[in-house]
Amino acid sequence: MGQIERNLETIRERIEASAKRAGRKPEEITLVAATKGVAPELIGEAISAGVRTVGENRVQEALAKYDEIGDSVQWHMIGHLQTNKVGKALDIFALIQSVDSWRLAEELSRRALSRGRVIDVLVEVNTSGEATKFGIEPDQVIPFLERTSLLHGIRVRGLMTMGLFSSDIEIVRSSFSRLRRLKDAIERKGLAEIEQLSMGMTSDFEVAIEEGSNMVRIGTGIFGVRGR
Repeated sequence: MGQIERNLETIRERIEASAKRAGRKPEEITLVAATKGVAPELIGEAISAGVRTVGENRVQEALAKYDEIGDSVQWHMIGHLQTNKVGKALDIFALIQSVDSWRLAEELSRRALSRGRVIDVLVEVNTSGEATKFGIEPDQVIPFLERTSLLHGIRVRGLMTMGLFSSDIEIVRSSFSRLRRLKDAIERKGLAEIEQLSMGMTSDFEVAIEEGSNMVRIGTGIFGVRGR
């Protein structure tokens, strides 16, 4: 058993334990392998060990890897997406997790419709209040969804966030519980059925699962520390 396979086994065990603590089924949690800076051959090892979804931060990097890996996995865009990269993103990604502006939503819809398709998206929400993070402000998400409901080329499947950068896990937890409460408010209004809550990375995915995450984005925990 190689190191990546061992790491994945450990991550899956931790996902299972976190889900059980929250009274949930482990199979409800989708593991997205975050592959920024990871060589295709290492991604191949992860795929051989059972990874079915990979998340990329940069379109150009993803395209280069896609040429080698292809459709053996589902590709998610998990980083900030510039509007001038939308066309190329639509070539490979099944889910855009990082819709963080009306301009981007509009461009995704326009480009998708021109291809005769509808692209699944998550709305990225800045629940931490950190100025360095992308995302819609929580109090603007419901108005944002009201507008995006008029766009026919995108389908909102859920919400995404990043936890607050802090060594205090209870402070981090607040970022995730805020997204879960937002999900509940959206569903009460009947605006959208929030199927996916994408929250939690290597350092905080267990508490994210406890707070309702059903999609975690794990990079370092699988592949080790990488360069920027």
